[in-house]
Amino acid sequence: MFNIGDKVVYPMHGAGIIESIEEREILGEKRSYYVMRMPIGNMKVMVPMTNVGEIGLRKVIEEEEVNAVFHILSDKSTPMSTNWNRRYRANLEKIKSGNIYELAEVVRNLSHRDKQKGLSTGERKMLDNARQILISELVLAKEGKEEHIRGLLEEYLA
Repeated sequence: MFNIGDKVVYPMHGAGIIESIEEREILGEKRSYYVMRMPIGNMKVMVPMTNVGEIGLRKVIEEEEVNAVFHILSDKSTPMSTNWNRRYRANLEKIKSGNIYELAEVVRNLSHRDKQKGLSTGERKMLDNARQILISELVLAKEGKEEHIRGLLEEYLA
């Protein structure tokens, strides 16, 4: 259970802050929802409280864990399948897991592949999405500005 003001990560969407808990009736069924404000893109997301476990909603990492993420970003790439479809599915599973370290691996590996061989349109979109999710969590973990975190990310990936 989360509280108003908690910083949480919604896998596949990014990190946000729970602003309120509201009850809504949808299709004749009343449910309670967390209302999250996503600082990047300035949008609001409603997450059914009953689905939190299966969705994978979790707290944002602590500031001390940020260095581990940057360490992963600066490491060498891990081997990926040469088959585009297998590589895409494996990366998608890592993003869906909600694990920030696996997300950082996806960003690192696709960034390196982009520099070496370029990316397909699908993988380019995946990289952009993964990068945005990663940045959103790092912004909240470090209580920093998006531009600053984006710059740090680029430095570590260089």
